[in-house]
Amino acid sequence: MQRLANYDVSRQFVSPSGRLAAQLIFGFLCGAAMVGLRTIFNLWAPVSGPFALIYPTVLLATLYGHWQAGIVALLTTFLWAWFFVLPEQQSFFFSDPTDPARVVLNAFSAIIVLIFAEAFRRAARNTVDQITESADRRLTLLADLEHRTKNNFALVASMLEIQKRRIPQVELHGLLDDAVGRVRTFAEAYSALASEQDNDQGVAMKPYLEQLLTRLENSALPRSIRLAREVDKAILPREAAVAMGLYLNEAIVNAAKYAFPNGRAGTISVFFHARDGKWRLTIEDDGVGADAVSHSPGGIGSKLLNAFAHQAGATHHAGPVLNGFRTEMRMKEEELA
Repeated sequence: MQRLANYDVSRQFVSPSGRLAAQLIFGFLCGAAMVGLRTIFNLWAPVSGPFALIYPTVLLATLYGHWQAGIVALLTTFLWAWFFVLPEQQSFFFSDPTDPARVVLNAFSAIIVLIFAEAFRRAARNTVDQITESADRRLTLLADLEHRTKNNFALVASMLEIQKRRIPQVELHGLLDDAVGRVRTFAEAYSALASEQDNDQGVAMKPYLEQLLTRLENSALPRSIRLAREVDKAILPREAAVAMGLYLNEAIVNAAKYAFPNGRAGTISVFFHARDGKWRLTIEDDGVGADAVSHSPGGIGSKLLNAFAHQAGATHHAGPVLNGFRTEMRMKEEELA
């Protein structure tokens, strides 16, 4: 219905002459369609309501072919009804003395329909154009904001790196490294979404998470740690996708840092399962389990994971499992088996 409301027979033509020709032809075709319908109707009720079908014909021709099509449809149908339907048929003479006034009244009514149909068409077209222009402007501003956000994150990370080099206390360097890593994660998430996703759609999670996992595997994990994955196809809103990327990054970095001390080898497994509009993100490791420092409920890592899950409209769960530890973000009221 929305596509039909925005239909315009002349929109596809570039030149003014092409648009005018399309409008005139469309008006004539509308009039011819009415003549054919009226001819069939005459088999049951000849002469009755000779101008009745003119009004919807003029209305449709004007709405979809501009006023030029409306005029052609009006002239075609009106002259046909006058010449072939009104008595005396096949002439423009009147056998009934009341017919001239009736013809003038019907012509005046059809012109009113044409005028209001054209006014409505222009108002609707202007409204659609304004909405489209506003949406395009908002998308441009959003893209610029995302670009600036990414650059600001990169600037903050660089400033932290400079500050780290100025601090002589080596024991503080690890804390600054953690902060730099988190800031770069924000920048990478926004960069990936801005470059790979369509602005007016949700985020395709499978390619987004696959690329994020590949980046983490190449840059954040030592060779002794293997990253396994199982990612379903799903479309999520941008806000949820950003939060999930940040959650995934934080959980994997924490597992790599704390679950595999002293160069211990192991595997981090990532599962994103989606079904019937519900989803679940699970990160499991086969490391030291509950002894990992990062699993402390009051730690900054746990607070960040809770915050990211809340942003995605989900809940955060973490705890030891057989031979390791599991971190999980579940969509609220999710019903996956």
